[in-house]
Amino acid sequence: MTVVLMTGATSARDDVNAWKNIDWVKAEEHVYRLQMRIAKAVKDGRFGRVKALQWLLTKSHYAKLLAVKRVTESKGAKTPGIDGEILSCRKSKYQAIHSLNAKGYESSPLRRVLIPKRNGKTRALGIPTIRDRAMQALYLLALEPIAETTGDPNSYGFRRERSAQDANHQCWNVLSHQNRAQWILEADIKACFDEISHDWLLQNIPMDKRVLQQWLKAGFMEGHCFHDTYAGVPQGGVISPTLANMALDGLEQAIHNACRETDKVNFVRYADDFIVTAKSKEMLENKIKPVIEQFLAIRGLQLSQAKTTITHIEKGFNFLGFNIRKYNGKYLGKPTKESIKAITRKVKQIVVRGYGWSGADLIKTLNPTIRGWANYYRCAVSKSAYSKIDNEIYRLCMYWTMRKCSGNQRIKAVTRYFRRRNPITKRWIFSDTETRDKKKRVVSIVKMMDVKIQRHIKVKSSANIFDPTAREYFQKRALWKAEIRLRQRKHSQAIYAKMQRNLQLDK
Repeated sequence: MTVVLMTGATSARDDVNAWKNIDWVKAEEHVYRLQMRIAKAVKDGRFGRVKALQWLLTKSHYAKLLAVKRVTESKGAKTPGIDGEILSCRKSKYQAIHSLNAKGYESSPLRRVLIPKRNGKTRALGIPTIRDRAMQALYLLALEPIAETTGDPNSYGFRRERSAQDANHQCWNVLSHQNRAQWILEADIKACFDEISHDWLLQNIPMDKRVLQQWLKAGFMEGHCFHDTYAGVPQGGVISPTLANMALDGLEQAIHNACRETDKVNFVRYADDFIVTAKSKEMLENKIKPVIEQFLAIRGLQLSQAKTTITHIEKGFNFLGFNIRKYNGKYLGKPTKESIKAITRKVKQIVVRGYGWSGADLIKTLNPTIRGWANYYRCAVSKSAYSKIDNEIYRLCMYWTMRKCSGNQRIKAVTRYFRRRNPITKRWIFSDTETRDKKKRVVSIVKMMDVKIQRHIKVKSSANIFDPTAREYFQKRALWKAEIRLRQRKHSQAIYAKMQRNLQLDK
């Protein structure tokens, strides 16, 4: 069912053409200039100007266009809220921008969905309506410059131009050398998104309080029953990660204020997972942990006693899917055993689901999963894990091939789906042919061992994407990332071309 969000004299064709002809580059530049002005005003302590610029941004036509574009082109764009509405056509997208007004705005209840976790428990996901998501995206444009300017230097989760690889590299910076701290507090906040105090958010988040209260007190529908919300932010909300980050910002400074420089205390955070390093176990236990608990208590949060531990670097710890440990004094970061099991299990599920598919369809479904996992861990010591997973993928693909045929036909099946990568060696790769543009081409499964291990260059801790002085730095960094992607593509193309030549030699 399509709901028209605006009535007027414009025709449907005019709305379609208006959305189609939007200059998105101009829109992004306009909004980015306003965001830089907000960040500068925050840095200068001119909070009255910050509020005025936020109001100007949330009323901007270009900002509303970008907000609607974000929520209608994301992965969850086709996931409706309780009203069952999605914005799928250009007409409805353009009309939606006229409903993004704070005056008279009322948020709808969330749709509660339970997502299963690895430990058998479930995670509650609150899905707002598409209109509420667009409003959140609009106000996020005005709130993000403040969050980036006032955020902790070593916070890397849910922030632009920062990633888990940056957090992992910061762990290397603070732990790899012999004269660094060797004791680590692995902290985990208990139900962080679900327990953040609404009162604290309303008092400390610099945005329209009435609109924020609408989101926080919206409640949720589970089945046909309505439930009120008294704490927390919805995990399915567009603005929720930024709100959670702002609730935890200041923790790094609070820890440093309680210690001296000689204590070798360092802090690394990704969302609600963080580590603190120090020179002794007693300091972490008696001095730093109480500071963290006091800081969290003000925000209605507490540490998870089951997941918060203190370990020595020689014993190792897991952080963001990496196992970090020193072996005879040498720092190594590797994929965790749980992560290896997870990717193996996911590949197996895809292969089992694809028993009736063609080989080309199976390969095209598997390759993004394999490539994504390998690229995430390419900055770690991962070749051993790559080899182990490649062998398991080979075994699963061989089993898939055996199910295709029985008896003597199995030899033909293996000959069809497995080709030599090199005529001299005995290494084989799972491949098939597909027709594209009336031409047959060979598609092959990605080998993790072909992914090069490459050291990650960490973003500067003090760099702010909305600071005009840092714009050149981020442009150079974007160019560096583009060069890496280009080199990887050329490397993959070279491997593919070599395999094609080897296939010709085999014939």
